[in-house]
Amino acid sequence: MDIIKYLSIPNFFNAPLAVRSIPRILAGFPMSIALTAISFILALILGLFLTLAQLSKRKWLHYPARAFISFMRGVPMLVLLFIIYFGFRADALPAAVIAFTINCSAFVSEVYRSSFSAVDYGQWEAAYSLGLPYRKVISKIIFPQAFRIAIPALGNILLDLFKGTSLVAMITVSEMFMDAQIVAGANQDYMTIYITIAVIYWFFCWLMTIGQTQLEHSLAK
Repeated sequence: MDIIKYLSIPNFFNAPLAVRSIPRILAGFPMSIALTAISFILALILGLFLTLAQLSKRKWLHYPARAFISFMRGVPMLVLLFIIYFGFRADALPAAVIAFTINCSAFVSEVYRSSFSAVDYGQWEAAYSLGLPYRKVISKIIFPQAFRIAIPALGNILLDLFKGTSLVAMITVSEMFMDAQIVAGANQDYMTIYITIAVIYWFFCWLMTIGQTQLEHSLAK
């Protein structure tokens, strides 16, 4: 701690306090990562169905899917979170998962749609010429190729979702940012703690980016 104190900036950043606060802030990490993982997996699934609806020639599927995606992409996450939590009186944790899932699914769907379009049309023709049904064409031929193309964009969505979990502090879910606010209030040093939590979020996003890069290299082989 004697060395760390020299990293402090008077009236701006208290380095010893930052270091002491890290374990308390990280107590909320399991909630942050759980919200991210559950919501992202559900968004991947819902986004695929939305994409198939967008690509459908049936108007009763195509237009509602487009309207849903347009609305979700245009509504701030915090507003959606408040509508579900306060408007529908949902419990805080389910409200967070629902809000994150349906919001992210719209962005995931747009990524899938562009990735589906990037798959060579000859792949579709070859699959149909073999007599494969639509379901198998999608699941066995098109989606595996489209998913590989989509990974960089999906990685960005995942990072945004992880950072967005900080919003659930507004509806009393105890995750990293809420724990950081508690520490900041107890010590009356908001700047130090906000800088600390910023570095913590950056660190985990950096690790996710490394994981994404490794996955891309693995699939490229």
